Amino acid sequence: MCLAVPGQILETDGDTAVVNFQGNRAEVCVVLTPHAVPEEWVLVHAGFAIARIDAEEAARTWDYLRTVPSEEWEE
Repeated sequence: MCLAVPGQILETDGDTAVVNFQGNRAEVCVVLTPHAVPEEWVLVHAGFAIARIDAEEAARTWDYLRTVPSEEWEE
């Protein structure tokens, strides 16, 4: 299964950005989303921001992910 997770950009530096994922921060590549700026939300897959999304979509995605039993992730 492939999964893209929403995160909010905190800062950018060239082709990289620091992204906040529910309190966890990671550096991701934003070469596929060159117009993404701090405070925007992006979907991140395999270390790449692959799409810009709005805050409502990010919230709906996190709400859904919280409903998936942890056993589902162990397959």
